Amino acid sequence: MWLVVWLPLMAASPEQDIRRVLDDQVAAWNRGDIPGFMEGYDKSESTSFVGTAITKGYAEVLANYRKRYPTPEKMGTLRFSDLEIRPLGAEYASVIGRFHLDRPPAAGGEASGIFTLLFHKTGKGWKVILDHTS
Repeated sequence: MWLVVWLPLMAASPEQDIRRVLDDQVAAWNRGDIPGFMEGYDKSESTSFVGTAITKGYAEVLANYRKRYPTPEKMGTLRFSDLEIRPLGAEYASVIGRFHLDRPPAAGGEASGIFTLLFHKTGKGWKVILDHTS
């Protein structure tokens, strides 16, 4: 009976769940697995990526990642840092952070920048619905 009372208290917080999504994305990226990385995004036509251009739709975002990073060497090794996860009510959260790609010069060299993500809590867990990376 005590277990039933404590289970809700042991549930992961939104921040922990979102951090797990980000950790899973880094792990997939570092395996060279772009579809696995994209599991963190909502599979919706309204999912958007803002970089040097605005891309709308999960399939289009996936296609752009595949075009820009065609090989594991071009993908390099990803890490996130300085993460700030901020709940925006019960079903949304923002994440601000930095990314860094370690790559040899022949694969494009090191790259780094900042990002803002908007997460939405869906029936399949927390998913990115907007990614602004620069």
